[in-house]
Amino acid sequence: MNTNIPDITQPELAQTLQRALDNKTKPLGSLGRIEALAQRIGLILGTAQPVLQSPQMLVCAGDHGLAARGVSAYPSDVTWQMVENFLAGGAAVSVLARQHGIGLTVVDCGVKHDFAEQPGLLIRKVAHGTADALEGPAMSASQCAQAIANGREVLKGLQGNALLLGEMGIGNTSAASMLLARLAGLDVAEVTGAGTGLDAAAVQRKIGILREVLARHADASTPLDALAAFGGFEIATLVGAVLQAAVERRVIVVDGFIATSAVMVAAHLQPHVLQRCVFAHRSGERGHALMLAHLKAEPLLDLGLRLGEGSGAALAWPLLVSACALLREMASFEAAGVSRSEKISVGAEHTNSVRAEPVEAHASPSTGSGRTAVVGSARTEG
Repeated sequence: MNTNIPDITQPELAQTLQRALDNKTKPLGSLGRIEALAQRIGLILGTAQPVLQSPQMLVCAGDHGLAARGVSAYPSDVTWQMVENFLAGGAAVSVLARQHGIGLTVVDCGVKHDFAEQPGLLIRKVAHGTADALEGPAMSASQCAQAIANGREVLKGLQGNALLLGEMGIGNTSAASMLLARLAGLDVAEVTGAGTGLDAAAVQRKIGILREVLARHADASTPLDALAAFGGFEIATLVGAVLQAAVERRVIVVDGFIATSAVMVAAHLQPHVLQRCVFAHRSGERGHALMLAHLKAEPLLDLGLRLGEGSGAALAWPLLVSACALLREMASFEAAGVSRSEKISVGAEHTNSVRAEPVEAHASPSTGSGRTAVVGSARTEG
């Protein structure tokens, strides 16, 4: 838990990457956000010739005691049923992982069901679901620590240099909303949405319950205390996996609201985690834009997704592969024998040289405009 995650700002490598991108046979900056994405992956992996190897989708599953109070449109049994669906290959994330050659590992972090051993499933059950957070902490401090340790251990056993985050747990949008409200200092009504499909009246009941839980745990102000108070086991396991992936300098591809909540906790513990992250998309879940804004994160896509599972991360994955391929394989002007233009015309698509916008330029993630941001990353101070 005390492992320091260092700053990976590398000015010389950043300049090398930018020069390589600028010297490709294209107008300056004409590949837009893909260029910033390529540079970010190069910086994470520490090379001007990045290659993404053996990507791994980690889907962490757990149940929530608070779900019994009606904060979800679905019963808790859906958690274990969806785990079986993941393993059978029938879920959205299963299809996408198969399509893109992404390894899929499902972790039982605390599901209220006992699974038979089967390929692709790791049993790291801390308990059969968290406790009801309205009656006490969702997890004890020792349970929270164990789930985080499990995530670190699972990550160490996965191949590759890229981790895609996924999750499953009925009631886990409630946990994510409360974590955001507490760690970002926002009102819970601002960050709570329909989750799996609640109607307007049910959303208001959900907000009321979450407000009570937050008041019940008013003293849970540190990242780990808040995580233990609100849950869940799958989020805590993802926190551990994210921390370990950051230590190993893997590219971390962040899915939606729940996965981002795990990154938020990890980043509050170790801020340089964010330098290793690529944020796949802005979810349709109400609190996600605010969570991304809190992290100063720039999502790659905005498609109105709100499925979870890691589906958005898998959909964004080909953009990362393409960014690296363009950086490695696209010809330079010299190699291709292509003449450069001396003329610079900002904003003109068909001139031979267009001045690129700075990497830091961005659209606000809280606008909900549907416009994608510059790059699926988090802006961090040097």
